[in-house]
Amino acid sequence: MSKPSKRASIVMPTVEEDRAISAAAKADPDAPPLTPAQLKAMVPARALRGRPPLESKKQLVSIRYSPEVLAYFRSTGEGWQSRMDGVLKQYIARRSRRASSGA
Repeated sequence: MSKPSKRASIVMPTVEEDRAISAAAKADPDAPPLTPAQLKAMVPARALRGRPPLESKKQLVSIRYSPEVLAYFRSTGEGWQSRMDGVLKQYIARRSRRASSGA
């Protein structure tokens, strides 16, 4: 014997009920109908989930650091990997400035 469905069955309104619902909604001063521009600007909720895509995605690599380096950055607390990335970016910026100035 099959189990009964736990989903509630959806009962669609009749044409008359739909007209009455629409008329009541349009008559409500606190909830005016959306304009065509507002409807066009709507985005499905699924599209808004999660973090926005990054311009430049980071790459996952496996690298070995000395224990002292890891201990230092881990001791700085949560987000230590991002701080380590920032230090490396600063190093690159300094090196590229030196190279472009001819030093």
